[in-house]
Amino acid sequence: MQALQLFEKFKNIPGGRKLFSIGLCQKAPYFSSIHPLIEDLKPNYVRVSIKKRRSVENHLKTVHAIAMCNMAELAGGLMTDVSIPKGARWIPAGMTVAYVKKATTDLVAVANGDAVDWTTNGNIVVPVTVTDTQNNVVFTAQITMNLKQPKA
Repeated sequence: MQALQLFEKFKNIPGGRKLFSIGLCQKAPYFSSIHPLIEDLKPNYVRVSIKKRRSVENHLKTVHAIAMCNMAELAGGLMTDVSIPKGARWIPAGMTVAYVKKATTDLVAVANGDAVDWTTNGNIVVPVTVTDTQNNVVFTAQITMNLKQPKA
């Protein structure tokens, strides 16, 4: 079953978003290192949160840069997966990031694909913004995704 269909099935069940997030991490185990929660998922939009906890901190007691890269890739990839046309495929091809501010709180990553042409064959750029609990931008990512459209 497709990710979007599963999310729709689980999102209104108590604890369903958490169960969906755990299941997603079973399919792509590396993402479990940040303990993500998929809060919202629809075509052109994903919202993922993580708690600031010891396992994602660096030596400065802020959220580690690679933990933010991980959550950005999760958000961008999941949003791409539910936004591309049926039969299309995708793979990340690169990521450019900016560490804007120290991340000292829980975080939210939002991938918004409203400006993305999902019918493109080849590289597209998926933007992801990570904010703290005061809604300050702490990190941004531009993820290059290589799309392959289904053969006609």
